[in-house]
Amino acid sequence: MKSRRQNKWGIGLGIAAAVLGAAFLAVAWWLPSDEEFAARLKAEAEQRLGVKVTIGSAHWALLPTPVAVVSDFRTQQEHPVVIGQLSARPSVSALLQRKLAFRRIDIADAVFPRNSIVGFAKPGASGLAAGDVLPLQHFEFRNVTWIDYGGTAVAYDGEIDFDVNWRPRQAELRRPGANPPFTLTLNRDGAADRWQARILVGGGSADGSVEFKAPESGPMQLNGHLQPHDIDVVSALSTFNRRSPIGGKASGQTVLSAEAASVGELARSLHTRSLLHVTSARILRLDLDKAISTLGKEHDGQTALQELTGQLDTQNGKDGMRVTYSNLKARHDKYTARGEATIYHHHVEANGTLDLVDGAIGVPFTVSGPLDKPKASVPPAFFAGAAVGTAVLPGIGALIGARIGGSLGRIFKRGATPPSAPMMGATTKH
Repeated sequence: MKSRRQNKWGIGLGIAAAVLGAAFLAVAWWLPSDEEFAARLKAEAEQRLGVKVTIGSAHWALLPTPVAVVSDFRTQQEHPVVIGQLSARPSVSALLQRKLAFRRIDIADAVFPRNSIVGFAKPGASGLAAGDVLPLQHFEFRNVTWIDYGGTAVAYDGEIDFDVNWRPRQAELRRPGANPPFTLTLNRDGAADRWQARILVGGGSADGSVEFKAPESGPMQLNGHLQPHDIDVVSALSTFNRRSPIGGKASGQTVLSAEAASVGELARSLHTRSLLHVTSARILRLDLDKAISTLGKEHDGQTALQELTGQLDTQNGKDGMRVTYSNLKARHDKYTARGEATIYHHHVEANGTLDLVDGAIGVPFTVSGPLDKPKASVPPAFFAGAAVGTAVLPGIGALIGARIGGSLGRIFKRGATPPSAPMMGATTKH
């Protein structure tokens, strides 16, 4: 009996080996050469993206595990999309079911200019498995640089573990080399379409939650809230290669929302609304007291503020982000300032009033023009230069922090005779 059983097992293993061997030979015969594989990938990418591409090399391997590696991928654009290396490891069990799914995909040393990506043709069906097969289990990226609408480049590391239907089970985004560190972490609440979010930036934090809804009829929806706490504004913005005109620690409440027909459109429609309070606030690179006392001849230094509060709204769109400030209020021991502003495409439109304690009350001012050289105007008896910087507050797939800038040129004392040119330009560097 024992010998029979051993013989049966031997026959069974022999048949299995023969079948697997035949399958391996069939796949090896069908599998293209590396050159043919690279050519197929190039043609497929050009059809899906709508632009010409080049591929340095591509390689397929079946053993010890199936893997495809693509190196030096580049689109033929003024600002090309570049992927130094991409490796994809398909799921063998899914392949046996004649479905395409991946155990993991890794990307390293890539550059994604936002202005180039928006010009891509809409891709067709991905061909990835759906239903009970997990299309992708793990996605990891290293030194992936995002270039925003204005040309600011920021590199990230991160990884995502997926559940079925492309739901992230957990995800983490990091800024390599940032000090203090920046991390954005998401953890799914069981099987619900809800995630706990934790953000560390600028020595502070912004914790909260986000929720995703995909009804059978109607658009997808994303909603959430964050609670920024003790975020150093200068440090937070420098984390994303931006310069802040003000210092201090920001705290408050942020609500985010989006609604769209697809996940990509959902990210592009993201709206955030934040109520902020900045403690130990100060205007950097500008001494308002000196500017007023010297009629604008001198202004180097800083200005401490007793209070800085306001509401900030950001709205993503297909042509970039629009930033709107409202109910802005800055208080100094000698004056207060109130105003509102809109930043779009590196252009500012702002207006407000400056109230001086010594009796010059309610001096109105307006600011308009490019951020690097805005123009300010006031009534003929006064001159005030002001510039408002850009700001982005905590949110998913977005930058974190706040940047509010102000500069005053000169304000004529009561009774002083105004010069013949009542309007001048004011500049701010950031």
